[in-house]
Formats: sequence, C-alpha cells, structure tokens
Amino acid sequence: MDRSLPAALPQFPIPEVSIVVPARNEEASLGDCLKSLTAQTGVTFEIIVVDDGSSDRTREIAQSFAGVRVISPPPLPERWTGKNNAAVAGAKEARAEWLLFTDADTVHLPGSLARALEEANKERADLLSYSPEQVAVTFAERAVMPVIFAELAAQYPPRKVREQSSKVVAANGQYILVRRAAYDAVGGHAAVATEILEDVALARLFRNADQRVFFRYGGDAVRSRMYRNWTQLREGWTKNLALLFPQPGFLAFQSLFLWLAAWSTLGVAASGAVGRHFVWIAFAALWLLVYRRVRIAHFAAANNLIAIALGLPMFAYLLLRSKQAHTNGQVSWKGRAYSVGAPSGSTPAETHAAKSIPTIESQRLKAEN
Repeated sequence: MDRSLPAALPQFPIPEVSIVVPARNEEASLGDCLKSLTAQTGVTFEIIVVDDGSSDRTREIAQSFAGVRVISPPPLPERWTGKNNAAVAGAKEARAEWLLFTDADTVHLPGSLARALEEANKERADLLSYSPEQVAVTFAERAVMPVIFAELAAQYPPRKVREQSSKVVAANGQYILVRRAAYDAVGGHAAVATEILEDVALARLFRNADQRVFFRYGGDAVRSRMYRNWTQLREGWTKNLALLFPQPGFLAFQSLFLWLAAWSTLGVAASGAVGRHFVWIAFAALWLLVYRRVRIAHFAAANNLIAIALGLPMFAYLLLRSKQAHTNGQVSWKGRAYSVGAPSGSTPAETHAAKSIPTIESQRLKAEN
C-alpha cells in the first residue's frame, strides 16, 4: 500500500493585472483584441472575457484562446446597463491588485500593459485611462470621428483632468486601469451601474473620494475602431453625446454656423462680388480655425480635411438626435433599450454629473459593506 503523501496541487501565482473584457456580439473585433492581449509581455496577467448574452460567435472566439477565462454575467438588474453588469461580474472573478477594463474593439500594442502599469505607479494613479488612437475606415467614420474627438479634447482637456483639484474629470471606458483597493473603496462599477456614461461617472467617483485620476491620449498603447458602419456610429453617439456635452443644442448650432460661414465665404470669394483679397483671407482664416481645432484629435490629415469639409453638419445632426433621444427618455444600444431622462430645467449632462457625485460618507459605507 502506497502511504506516500499526495502530490502537491499546482500553484497558480496571483497575477499583477486582471484584464476584464465585456463583450456582447463582438465577433468582428474580439479576435484581434485577444490576440494583442495574450501577446503582452513584461507583466503577469489573467484575461477574463464576460460574454454578455452574445448571439454571434463571440463566446466561441474567446474560448479559442488558451488561458482566457470566459464567464457569463448574472441576469441584468433593473436599470443597470449591460456593460456595467458585465464589468461587475468580471471584477468579482478577478484576482489581481490591478484591474484593466478594456473593450473588445481595442487592439493593444506590444508591451503596452507593462508600460501602463509602470506609468500608473510612477504617477501614483488609482485610475489610469488612455484615450485610444481611433481607427476610421468608412466615410462616416472619417468625417465624424475627428470632429467628435476634437470637441471631446476641448471639453475634457487631459491636462485639466490630471489636475486633482480640477472640476474637469473624464476617462475613456475603452481603457481603464484601476488599483483594486481604490476601485472597491468607491464601489466600482456597481456604484455607477445605471449610468450610460459609466467611464466618466467612475472617474468622478475616484476624484470625489480623493483618489488620483490620470488621463491622457494613449495612441502609443492602444487603438480602437469603435464603429464599423453608419448605423452603429449613429446609435452609439446618440446614446452618449448629450451626456458628454452640457449644451448639445448650442454646440450643434455653433458647428453648423461655422461650417456654413466657411462655405459661404468660399462662394462669395469665387463669385468676385466683393473685394476678392479680403474674402479669400477671411475664407482661409475660417478654414484654418476649423482645421486647427480638429487636428488636436490625432487623426490623419486626410481625415481632418474630410471632417472639416463635411463632418461638422453630421456632428450637429448627431448632437440634436442625442438631445432629442434623452429628452424623450430612451436610448438603445446593442439590442437593449435604456430609460434616461433629466429633471425639468436640467440638461442630460448636468443630470449625469449630479448623479455621479456621491458623498464621501456614502462611499465609506459602500466600502464597509
């Protein structure tokens, strides 16, 4: 009879980073995302894909990658968004000191995870978020995306976001790296579970709890193609724009006015109805003003030119569509409808900001529970 001790069970070291990828019908992009994540070096990590009720090959693709854990979230609680529910489920399974929440439409550059962790430690950040390089392929993407991201950069300047005393706070949900202890202390995604714009709401939770938020353009680390056609783009930005900009109606008017003024000036200059030199100078000044504003969004020059020529009225349309949807009280995304709304006299952006500012006492109670 063999009385020797049983072989020791295999030991799995705790990873430094747990990567959580919420995914709902992402067969077009998930493979590239996981290929880039599994190839990361210089840091130990685990990958958890949360298959949020996909009806396509999302789960099959995730399971084809060795070492990737695939889980399903619990039933969607009332008024919670699917992404928040998936993020909470992934965080519960995560074992690491750091959590990276990243979207299935992202591609991560070699070594970027180790560099991000190093940067977070160097900056003493509790939440580090990168705004990815945005890939634009179709005409709609090339025309609209530079305008939107330029306006976002103006509304949420990364330099101001990094100032911990600033009231300007933001994050990009495509790449959010958080210290687990700080994440749990503020309540994590469960604390913003009903928020459509959960990334900004989460960053605001951290800021209000005196946790350090670090945000910058991260084209050196990650890139993303958010939308692959006009239908996806329209639905996605309809969901978000009225929450991102405090005065969507005014911004739409401003964009249209600037676009019409620039093209009208060109028409007058070409007709020779008034002094040509003056009008051509005015035309050049207007277009230079528009181009300089758009170029801060880090898109290729050709895309910037398409954007200033045709993207401004498309942006205005999306702003007004988003404002109307939020006024009507409902937006949709990936086959789900979400109830939204603002109290009388408040804009959607103002309501979102107010709901995202819990008291320090409420945060303490959440952490203790």
